[in-house]
Amino acid sequence: MKYNKWTVALAAIGVVSFASAAKAEEKASPVMTALSGTTISGYVDTSAEWNPGTGNANLPPYKFNSPQKADGFNLDVIQLRIDKPLDEQDWAAGYRADLWFGPDANTLGTSSRGFGNANSDFGIRQAYVALRAPVGTGLDFKMGVFDSIIGYESIEAGNNPNFTRSYGHSIEPQTETGLLASYRFCDCFSASVGIADSFGPTINDRTSAPVNFPNSAGAESYKSYMGSLALTAPDSWGFLSGSTLYAGAVNGFVDANATSPRTVTSYYLGATVATPVTGLRTGASFDYIDIHQANNDDYSLATYGKVFTPESVIDHDKLFTLKLVRRPDVEFLYPRIEIDARKDLAQPVQIRYFNDAGAKVKTETRSEFTCHERVCIPKVVVMVDHTRADITTTMTLKDWKLNRGVPDSFFTVRALQRGE
Repeated sequence: MKYNKWTVALAAIGVVSFASAAKAEEKASPVMTALSGTTISGYVDTSAEWNPGTGNANLPPYKFNSPQKADGFNLDVIQLRIDKPLDEQDWAAGYRADLWFGPDANTLGTSSRGFGNANSDFGIRQAYVALRAPVGTGLDFKMGVFDSIIGYESIEAGNNPNFTRSYGHSIEPQTETGLLASYRFCDCFSASVGIADSFGPTINDRTSAPVNFPNSAGAESYKSYMGSLALTAPDSWGFLSGSTLYAGAVNGFVDANATSPRTVTSYYLGATVATPVTGLRTGASFDYIDIHQANNDDYSLATYGKVFTPESVIDHDKLFTLKLVRRPDVEFLYPRIEIDARKDLAQPVQIRYFNDAGAKVKTETRSEFTCHERVCIPKVVVMVDHTRADITTTMTLKDWKLNRGVPDSFFTVRALQRGE
């Protein structure tokens, strides 16, 4: 048996014996045994962007893009991965943690409710326990925080052929907190199903507060559900072998609040097709997102005084700033809003919407007011969704008229559905 120089030196002065040293060296460290299958890896993602001209205020709203990245050099994100993959045993267990550091971690938006802030430059991309049960060919589970099961592009920039992401990638769900089960029936067919707290991406989110709010029992049943199917062409298909067709959907609640969660369904279809040219493949994908209110869009319009109570009023030179809190007995999507209102028109010019954690989730700006018979409305309304990489929607009113003889009975849901 060989001994290192420290063992020989300690034995020479009588601190240890060769017998005890041999026994100690033969016994593996419990720490090293526990970490024997664990790997640590990562990457650093940087970029350089130049946009000709000075029009950087309204850049394309794809994920991880912002005016702050224009015309210069950027550190985008640092990823640290700690991973113990499943082995080949019938019963197997493992884990993965993907930690993000840098500006893109803020866009990731996974910070758990009530913790940290949106500009901490830190985010948890994934953190889950993996399990395999000996059911058929092996039933795999993930429990914790994991990437969405749908989407053609990767959230890791280095795994995508293009620097920019598509708009489809930007509207897809990104991160789920829940349980996912996956099963491969054969080499050509696999499927996944799962349940999560919400549509995401906030970790440990709840679409209804479990305690101290009306309808708190909704936290038990208001969950998100997901499923996907994958088909792979067999070797007998010639040059098309290995081509894949993937379909999936995620349905769930967003904008967590006590009484009125908003439902979203995201549909995805994608394909990667091999060609006769060796190493050349082509791909395509389709995304569709359906956003609808859990209560049939009852709150598309609201009278603020019936929904909110004032918390404070700040008197500026030409504006009032009102901070409003939702009444405890009222169902409404947002628990708190702030309104900047023009004194001369008595009209809001900006409305900021906040979630239960106090984070600003949307900003609505109204401008270019026109008035008829003392009735004033904005011609331009801009809505910015801060939960989706500041995606911006602009509505422009071309023309409008007041009191044109249309009866009040026209403005019923049934009449509008009939198109009368």
